[in-house]
Amino acid sequence: MSVTRARIIGVGHYLPERVVANAEFEQWVETSDEWIRSRSGIERRHFAADEEMTSDLAAHAARAALADAGLEADAVDAIVVATSTADLTFPSAATMVQAKLGMTQGFAFDIQAVCAGFVFALSTANALIVAGQARRVLVIGAETFSRILDWSDRSTCVLFGDGAGAVVLEAGEGEGTSDDRGILAADLNSDGRHRDILYVDGGITTQSTGFLRMEGKEVFRHAVEKLAATAHTALDKAGLGADDVTWVVPHQANIRIIKSTAQRMGVGMDRVVVTVQDHGNTSAASIPLALSVAYAEGRLKRGDLIVTEAIGGGLAWGSVVLRW
Repeated sequence: MSVTRARIIGVGHYLPERVVANAEFEQWVETSDEWIRSRSGIERRHFAADEEMTSDLAAHAARAALADAGLEADAVDAIVVATSTADLTFPSAATMVQAKLGMTQGFAFDIQAVCAGFVFALSTANALIVAGQARRVLVIGAETFSRILDWSDRSTCVLFGDGAGAVVLEAGEGEGTSDDRGILAADLNSDGRHRDILYVDGGITTQSTGFLRMEGKEVFRHAVEKLAATAHTALDKAGLGADDVTWVVPHQANIRIIKSTAQRMGVGMDRVVVTVQDHGNTSAASIPLALSVAYAEGRLKRGDLIVTEAIGGGLAWGSVVLRW
């Protein structure tokens, strides 16, 4: 049976020029390179320049993905941007990216699911393509988390970075089997009862941007349990198992979470893409960044089975299974 599959035909990323090594934090908070590495696996991260907005980072990544796909912006029907740090309350970062790319048709909108944002955006773009509402969709994860960090809180300010990653999805025909190229299955979840373990204490009601607040131990506990479960659920939906997985490309939050989740999934670390050491936690940008880096390094091959999984504030979590 012939079915429509959303296939990745282009990938790209962008990182701001400023690189911040762990040792730099020693200047204003009680911490050390060893403390940060041992607890998170992070060695460095990138911070946006004062004049760089989230939409700027997103547009750079989008141009790289379009170039990789051999397309101009007007060949795309829609833009979906996953971000929690849009330039303004409104309009959406996606419409700003649309303008920066010179795209004069189609539609654009944001998705806000914090660190799980790219998984939610990828699933949404897949639905648009399968439903026939779009043939090509530019899916971007972009963040400037450096602007919502409390620099006196050593437990959070050392963990996050800025960046953007993007993929171009295009409709293609498949046979309806797990051998098809493209997105094969997705699993999305949320539970608002856990809002207080990861949130920003600002917004419309406070008339301030606010700062990120996190209960690290609780987030870790939920992450390990929920990430492995959602990955297995998505694989089950695709009629596949852990042994079929070529690469796990997880949300790059913390090396201990990544290792614990891989162990629960039954996947060796030699099949896990890890970039957290170079980027820190870039929230919705972390998965497309990792995909783009792995692709640039030649690790992703046509036909590879990839599982992406992420969890963020909400709590919101999910996974996507796709064949490259």
